[in-house]
Amino acid sequence: MYKAMLNSDDSPIQLLVADDDPAVALMAKMALTDFGYTVRTVNTGEAAIKAVETAPPNLILLDVLMSGVSGFDVCRHIRASDTHHRLPIIMATSLDDNASIERAYEAGATAFVTKPINWFLLRHQMHYVLRANRDRTRLAESEERYALAASGANDGLWDWNIREDKVYYSPRWREQLGLREGDITNHMDAWLDRVHPDDLLGFRNELNDHLAGRIAKLEIEYRIRDHDNDYHWMLCRALAIRDADGEAYRMAGSQTDITERKRAEAQLIHDALHDSLTGLANRELLLERIAHSIRLAQRRADYRFAVAVIDLDRFKTINDSLGHLAGDSLLCRIGERIGHHLRTSDTLARIGGDEFAILLDDIGQYADLSRLIERIRREISLPFPLLNQEVAITASLGITLHNPTYSHAEDMLRDADIAMYRAKGLGKNRHEVFDTTMHTQIAAMLSIENDLRAAITRDELRIYYQPIYRLEDRRVVGFEALLRWQHPTKGLLPPESYLGIAEESGLIIPIGHWVLRQATSQLARWHEMNPHMRACYISINLSSSEFAHPDLVAQVTKALRASGLKPDKLKLEVTETVLIENTAHASWVLDALRELGVATAIDDFGTGYSSLSYLHRFAFDALKIDRSFVQQIDTEPKSREIVRTIVNLAQNLDLTVIAEGGETDAEIDCLREVGCAYSQGYAFSKALAVDEVGNLCETHDA
Repeated sequence: MYKAMLNSDDSPIQLLVADDDPAVALMAKMALTDFGYTVRTVNTGEAAIKAVETAPPNLILLDVLMSGVSGFDVCRHIRASDTHHRLPIIMATSLDDNASIERAYEAGATAFVTKPINWFLLRHQMHYVLRANRDRTRLAESEERYALAASGANDGLWDWNIREDKVYYSPRWREQLGLREGDITNHMDAWLDRVHPDDLLGFRNELNDHLAGRIAKLEIEYRIRDHDNDYHWMLCRALAIRDADGEAYRMAGSQTDITERKRAEAQLIHDALHDSLTGLANRELLLERIAHSIRLAQRRADYRFAVAVIDLDRFKTINDSLGHLAGDSLLCRIGERIGHHLRTSDTLARIGGDEFAILLDDIGQYADLSRLIERIRREISLPFPLLNQEVAITASLGITLHNPTYSHAEDMLRDADIAMYRAKGLGKNRHEVFDTTMHTQIAAMLSIENDLRAAITRDELRIYYQPIYRLEDRRVVGFEALLRWQHPTKGLLPPESYLGIAEESGLIIPIGHWVLRQATSQLARWHEMNPHMRACYISINLSSSEFAHPDLVAQVTKALRASGLKPDKLKLEVTETVLIENTAHASWVLDALRELGVATAIDDFGTGYSSLSYLHRFAFDALKIDRSFVQQIDTEPKSREIVRTIVNLAQNLDLTVIAEGGETDAEIDCLREVGCAYSQGYAFSKALAVDEVGNLCETHDA
């Protein structure tokens, strides 16, 4: 008795014996059981088919000649089954003619044995049949798993017989490229012909390096052309199989479509190097390209380039008054205007809120560059239609010309920025070219800005009061509040030394709020202390940033409530420049102030482009004639007639006229002669400190 025969999972090996001769069936069961097998017997073909379907054995010993359904029919039935077609079948026959043996194999027999059966030989035959069937089953299952994986995977699979130069492409491989069966031959050259020209050399080199054993595996990203001649990014991974001599004779691998990943990566790179609003290059990309130009200039003696920085003058005013959406639209349109004047080799970037920069590549003469910069500046200054109105803006530009001392892109951009600030300091709406003296100037400006920030918190700001007189009786009717800065080391500073910096830095807003609170509170105290001053008003000049700020009316209301000053004792002055920047916002603010009861005046009248149109479009209470006309009124007949015309016009429009800058008695006499009722200037009084105003009132009986 042999020990029990077991499967790989330790279950007993099941045999089915089908024979219609009871003696043969009994003998088979006894012999095979002794060999360690578990044996069942049936005596008809129908019973054999049913036994296979209900409890499949590991092997069948099947008699060929049985009444009813023959062994040949049983064998054919089992082979046609989806689940049992791999079952090993040994057919037993007493016939020894070749025709019967041929029929057995045609029916699907695994092996055959002749009767009378030699059970010992059958035992060995069954052993080899079972082992071979087990190996075939494992191979078939492995192939099925491979086929399922290949059909279900997103990757395209390929297998290259190197010696025969034949490539197998899985259906998924062809599907990735929209290729049908005959669209690509099974040679490697057909594959390589579809590789993008820029990637072909790299693909070949990686392939050859792996075949030569210089790299352990092939892994490369490349582009390949599809059926419609569009390119897809692919990740190709593969491994070569080598013979005993180390020579590669086969290579198999996968191909993954990574086009979407590449697009996402490209978008991330683009976003990292471009401005999200305008789509222009950003600071990082601009610096990269400036650095490239510096390296190029180091190799080419004839190569010259420049960097220009463009900053929009008073953009914050427009942005605050019209809103950020309008401001964003304006920035985009300015970028488009600038771009129209540039070449494809130049780089236009947005490097800050309202700041652009240009890398001007391979420039010629400086005169040509200067003309280009001026064209750009003039183009920006043309009015923009925005929100059903025209908006005007100007720009200040700074230029850095490359020279061998520059080795870092940041230095060139910094110096162009310094030149731009120099242009702003000289009056804006112009361009300046950097020179080394500007470093000292910008350092001084930055020092002033830092000191000014500290001045707000250290209570270093002062208000001086310029009396406004009635010419008829020399009585004080009001005061203009003038800002001064008591610098701890430089003494009392005039406004022209720091107001421009305050405007550009945004400090003008908190400073303006402080002036409004202080001046209204001071006049309210004077009203309370001196009954003769209760008819006086306070006049405060608003910068463009203050006028455009959304909470101006709220700040005025708050200051009046806090001080207790009556609204009609406050007069706010604006310049013509402020009005042209945003006419719709200007009209709304002036109407709101009038509704509040606050008077308004147009300052520096006569120096703008459309003074008369402002008088027609906006509701003012007063106008102030610019000092440039007043200071020549006694010597220049034209100036005198201009002032006379302004006074007559104002009187016809029921506007109060105040002449600025009456410095001499002769000028005052001329002002009286042309009918001007009020003036302010050194002919009467300089701007006074708070304690000096009290003395003035005592002597002039305000």
